[in-house]
Amino acid sequence: MKQNQKPLIVMALESEGQGRLEALGFEVLYCGVGKINAAYHLTRKLHQDQKNAIRHPYVLNLGSAGSHHFNSGLLVEVHKFIQRDMDASGLGFALGETPFDPLPSIIDFPRRFEHLPHGVCGSGDSFVQDRSVIPSDIIDMEAYALAKVCLNEAMPFSCVKYITDGADSNASEDWQENLLHAALAFTELLCLE
Repeated sequence: MKQNQKPLIVMALESEGQGRLEALGFEVLYCGVGKINAAYHLTRKLHQDQKNAIRHPYVLNLGSAGSHHFNSGLLVEVHKFIQRDMDASGLGFALGETPFDPLPSIIDFPRRFEHLPHGVCGSGDSFVQDRSVIPSDIIDMEAYALAKVCLNEAMPFSCVKYITDGADSNASEDWQENLLHAALAFTELLCLE
């Protein structure tokens, strides 16, 4: 099996990397927005690569995120992932817990970027502009799904988010204004690797 030396980078949108990561020689999978798109496209890519005898050392999710905990403009490593919009409490399950799923409701991966602050990411299929029911340090729309695919596929996984907004009433404008800053920060991070 051919081993790539660089991780497979997964991002939701091209606007988050703006072509800068490909220019550094990284393979980038753009999975689209939301947990279903993320899970589908990463699973498909890993299975295609397996058929072609390609193995990545790890999957690295880079992307934008909101936070009530971290200031905008920071790169933050995520090492724990929860599904912030899973609510089967009517069946007696805890918020964030997937009914009858043998996997833990909080997915934890080892840290890779020790120099970065770290936190817990709550992923869900909504763009948050207020407080989430399930508390987390970082709010996004794909990381939990990507982490779960990697857990199921026994693939090492890392995640770094650029905090673009405060997940508040200004989130939409702040997110759009900070995408270039995110791309530059990811480029700098990968140049250190």
